[in-house]
Amino acid sequence: MDKEVYNRIKAVLAEKGKTNNWLADQLEMNRTTVSKWCRNEMQPRIETLFQIAKALEIDARELLVSTQQTPNG
Repeated sequence: MDKEVYNRIKAVLAEKGKTNNWLADQLEMNRTTVSKWCRNEMQPRIETLFQIAKALEIDARELLVSTQQTPNG
């Protein structure tokens, strides 16, 4: 069974040319924790999600996988 994907943190970091370690430094958080977020093994708290969005200069909604089906899907 495939693991559920809830966040797009890894994808957004790649789009921005940033690394897990960079994000951990920006948030002053443990690198292992950030790595678990990127692998969707663990999810950040909502407050942390907003801090991640601020560090990446994006809307917090861009970090989440949509729960709505697209018209084509």
